[in-house]
Amino acid sequence: MVDYHAANQSYQYGPSSGSNGAGGGGSVGDYMAQEDDWDRDLLLDPAWEKQQRKTFTAWCNSHLRKAGTQIENIDEDFRDGLKLMLLLEVISGERLPKPERGKMRVHKINNVNKALDFIASKGVKLVSIGAEEIVDGNAKMTLGMIWTIILRFAIQDISVEETSAKEGLLLWCQRKTAPYKNVNVQNFHISWKDGLAFNALIHRHRPELIEYDKLRKDDPVTNLNNAFEVAEKYLDIPKMLDAEDIVNTARPDEKAIMTYVSSFYHAFSGAQKAETAANRICKVLAVNQENEHLMEDYERLASDLLEWIRRTIPWLEDRVPQKTIQEMQQKLEDFRDYRRVHKPPKVQEKCQLEINFNTLQTKLRLSNRPAFMPSEGRMVSDINNGWQHLEQAEKGYEEWLLNEIRRLERLDHLAEKFRQKASIHEAWTDGKEVMLKHRDYETATLSDIKALIRKHEAFESDLAAHQDRVEQIAAIAQELNELDYYDSHNVNTRCQKICDQWDALGSLTHSRREALEKTEKQLETIDQLHLEYAKRAAPFNNWMESAMEDLQDMFIVHTIEEIEGLISAHDQFKSTLPDADREREAILAIHKEAQRIAESNHIKLSGSNPYTSVTPQIINSKWEKVQQLVPKRDHALLEEQRKQQSNEHLRRQFASQANIVGPWIQTKMEEIGRISIEMNGTLEDQLSHLKQYERSIVDYKPNLDLLEQQHQLIQEALIFDNKHTNYTMEHIRVGWEQLLTTIARTINEVENQILTRDAKGISQEQMQEFRASFNHFDKGDAEFNRIMSVVDPNHSGLVTFQAFIDFMSRETTDTDTADQVIASFKVLAGDKNFITAEELRRELPPDQAEYCIARMAPYQGPDAVPGALDYKSFSTALYGESDL
Repeated sequence: MVDYHAANQSYQYGPSSGSNGAGGGGSVGDYMAQEDDWDRDLLLDPAWEKQQRKTFTAWCNSHLRKAGTQIENIDEDFRDGLKLMLLLEVISGERLPKPERGKMRVHKINNVNKALDFIASKGVKLVSIGAEEIVDGNAKMTLGMIWTIILRFAIQDISVEETSAKEGLLLWCQRKTAPYKNVNVQNFHISWKDGLAFNALIHRHRPELIEYDKLRKDDPVTNLNNAFEVAEKYLDIPKMLDAEDIVNTARPDEKAIMTYVSSFYHAFSGAQKAETAANRICKVLAVNQENEHLMEDYERLASDLLEWIRRTIPWLEDRVPQKTIQEMQQKLEDFRDYRRVHKPPKVQEKCQLEINFNTLQTKLRLSNRPAFMPSEGRMVSDINNGWQHLEQAEKGYEEWLLNEIRRLERLDHLAEKFRQKASIHEAWTDGKEVMLKHRDYETATLSDIKALIRKHEAFESDLAAHQDRVEQIAAIAQELNELDYYDSHNVNTRCQKICDQWDALGSLTHSRREALEKTEKQLETIDQLHLEYAKRAAPFNNWMESAMEDLQDMFIVHTIEEIEGLISAHDQFKSTLPDADREREAILAIHKEAQRIAESNHIKLSGSNPYTSVTPQIINSKWEKVQQLVPKRDHALLEEQRKQQSNEHLRRQFASQANIVGPWIQTKMEEIGRISIEMNGTLEDQLSHLKQYERSIVDYKPNLDLLEQQHQLIQEALIFDNKHTNYTMEHIRVGWEQLLTTIARTINEVENQILTRDAKGISQEQMQEFRASFNHFDKGDAEFNRIMSVVDPNHSGLVTFQAFIDFMSRETTDTDTADQVIASFKVLAGDKNFITAEELRRELPPDQAEYCIARMAPYQGPDAVPGALDYKSFSTALYGESDL
């Protein structure tokens, strides 16, 4: 106990520590940091002192009359401490120590000290106010003491929207007078001079007592007197000030006005409670309605996305090959359209769906509602499973398409090669069977027979030379069968025909040789020159046919090295042409020599060489054809070389860009990982930094688009490999999609933390403390197991920071509960166990009133009346598992 009799000892009156009380809950000293507080050495303004005397006296009498007494002179009537102690008992409802009834000064001081002790016990620290000043009738100290009592018992406990005391009272006045013209309450002095604010407060709560539209701003005395008289007559608020005192003072006394206004607040506190109850219900219903809308949106979006996945997967799993390259290239183009046009919006929808789901769950946790459980088959895990199945089907589809195109390209090349060789062979065999079956040797002369033998030998040489071509035709047909060529039936039929014909030619050739050799003994003369011509002309002719075939042969290459190999082989072939030309001239010289000998010996030749059908004209014609085909082949190879050089440029161009974009994406992914761990600054700063970081990533999209364009050129050029980079377009796309999804999820996590912080009133320091606790708490004790059962109900062993914040906010803050909502409905229902539709429509906004009426079950209690609704089961359902 403070010794109030000690020399130089004084009570604290005024602020000692703390803020001015905007957050509520501080001591009364927190609300008295006014620059015009009493000071022992200063005098009150006479006008203010007069206003305070009148106001404080009236305020004290409004309470003392409950005890059947009052005061006349505030300086004198509290000097003995008796009425002061009585006043404190009335306004506090508590008993003070028994007063001393003696008339001596020491008795009075003791009584006043008991009163001051009681004030101090209520958390009020008085400065410069001692019992001696009150006993001596010090007006200034007495008024200061009464003001302290008013602050503590009439103003401190006022609370409006998270503000209290003076600020709460001012906010209450501002809220109540906001709709009224010419009223702008900014303080407790000038704002009340014209009297309109007092009238507005009364009219807001009791409109039947005031005709507000008839009041004039330029007649403050009438306005003030009207408000004071109505308040005294109908609201039991005594008249505490004279209108003239307020109007004739430049700045009315703030404490007097606050005291008067606080009486209005307490007079209307019942209505305030009903309004607070209605506000609480509106808030709860608004949260419930918003959550229902979010749940409906999630169900719709999830259903649409799953349906798209269900339709797309069978298309991606379809591996039925087409017959032509054009058909397969169209399938590849369709797949590229899917990757470029159809899939990206669905990736964004999936990411947004996860963000919406997380936001909804956060809001439900913050509003103390049960977690949202989507319909069966529409869980986030169901969507992720479907998406994984989609990407698995997609992963193999493009590879299958490219392999199938390569296969068809190879098949087309082989089929064309088969047709060329088959046509050449069929052209060569045309008429051979007839020739071999001809029995011309039976009537020929000896020379004719010898000629026929030589001719047949030349044919056998030619036949052997064509053996390789027949084997090549059979090998190509076999390869076409193994590669499942769509026209294999016709190929096999043609190949079989060629093979059967070849076997027949072999058999016929053998039979004809035996016949010729049987009659060979009868032949004598052979024209050696014709024979030599035939022997040399036949392989040379075959060489030219092979050369023409090779020069016209189709080729397909994919690299510079392959085309350069073909060019090298072609150059090597050209280097043999001089020797071939000399051989041609030698063969032609043999023919000329035979002609010269025949002419010199007057021999008449019977026409063409009897040993061969290859005439000099044929040799020259084919040689000319070879000479024409060589430059065409040069041109084709050079064109292909330029094409491969262009393809190599495309490879290097793509690789250069990919080797920049790929590492950039990887670096950004690592930076996002570090950012999510090293969160510094306020959540708003973190969110701003992350969004700025996200914009920098989105701004990088043109580089990805450039890479897509380059990739498109590579695909159109049918380039299937690139040795200059390890990055494929698929790798880049997947990395980019993961980067966008990761930054979006990180931003969403911070937004949910802000939402949690704002909803729960968590300060930045608390948030940092939560993170420190999250990073460092130890395992092993029962408390840790309790926490883990809340933040990790699935026992996965992983706890997110968001889940930890939700837990800490529930541990450290208060939220609306079903009991609070039931209590609020009971206030609106006038303490009844049920409520009517009429009461709901009167107290709540129309849409929320109808929301309650539609969902409340009829009340079944014994005190039920027609139309009674059960608000208790409705409130319980808001926080339970029932689906409204």
